[in-house]
Amino acid sequence: MKLLFNYLIFPGFLFSACAGLLAGWVDRKVTARLQWRVGPPWYQNFADVVKLFAKETILPEGAKATFLMSPYLGLLSASLVAMILGLSLQSATGFGGDLIVVLYLLVVPAIALIVGAASSGNPLASVGASREMKLVLGYELPFILAIICIIIKSGGSIALSSILNAQHIAGSYIASWSGVLAFIACILCMQAKLCLVPFDMSEAEQEIMGGALIEYSGLPLAIFKLTKAVLLYTVPLFLVVLFLGKDTSPIFLILKYIGILVVIILIKNTNPRLRIDQALRFFWGPVTVLALIAVVLALLGL
Repeated sequence: MKLLFNYLIFPGFLFSACAGLLAGWVDRKVTARLQWRVGPPWYQNFADVVKLFAKETILPEGAKATFLMSPYLGLLSASLVAMILGLSLQSATGFGGDLIVVLYLLVVPAIALIVGAASSGNPLASVGASREMKLVLGYELPFILAIICIIIKSGGSIALSSILNAQHIAGSYIASWSGVLAFIACILCMQAKLCLVPFDMSEAEQEIMGGALIEYSGLPLAIFKLTKAVLLYTVPLFLVVLFLGKDTSPIFLILKYIGILVVIILIKNTNPRLRIDQALRFFWGPVTVLALIAVVLALLGL
C-alpha cells in the first residue's frame, strides 16, 4: 500500500506532475516577459491538461494499437523515475542498481514518442519520429559518459544512495574539474531529453506542424503533455542528485532545482532550433569530447 502511495501520490506521479506543470508555467512566464508579453496565469498548464481530458480522441485511419499505448508507457516510466529519485532523497537508501534503472527509464518516454508517431500512419509524424530517433542516438552517448564520470567519482557505485553519501562526505561533485565538465555535458543532453529549443526538431511546429504529436488529440495528447511535465521535474532533479547532492534539505533542493530550471530557460530563449544533422554533429563532437575529458579527469582523481 505504501509503495502504491509513493508511486501514485508522493513522490511519484501526482506530485511530480504538479511540480512539472508549475515549472512549465515558470518557463512560459519568463519567456513571455522576455518577449514583452504578460504570459499565462499559474494555473494555465493545469487548465490545458484538464481541457484535453474532456476533448474527443480522434484515431487516424490505419493507426495501430501502439498509437494509444505509447503515451501511457512514457508516463509510467517517467513517474517511476520520480518515485525512485524522491525515495532516494528522503531516506538516502535505495537498491543496488537504481542509477542504471533510472537511465533506462529515462529513455522510455522518447521511445514511446517514436513508436506512437511511427504507428500513426502520418508522414509528418514519421519525420518527427525519425528525428527523435536520431536525436536519442546523439545525446545518449555523452550522457552515459557523463554518468560514468559520476560512477568513477563514487568509487564504482551505481546506487543513488551511495552517490549521495559520497557527496555528503567529500562535497558536491560539481566542485571538481571532472564534475563541472560532466555537468555541462549533462545540461546539454538534458535540453535534448526534454525536447526543448534548440533540440525540439522532432516537434518543430513551424516545419512539420507538431511532428511526432501531430495525430494525437484528447486524452492521449494530455498524457504526453503530462509526461513532458513529469520529465521537466525529474530530469533536473536527477542532475541535482548526481552533481549537487551534498545538502539535500528541502529548501536547498528547491533552490538547486530552480537554478537548473533557469539554465534551461536561458538556453531555450537564446538559441535557434538546430537541424537534426547539426544536433548529431554537436553531440557526437564537442559534447562527447567534453564528457570523455571528464571521465579521464575523474580517473586521475580531479
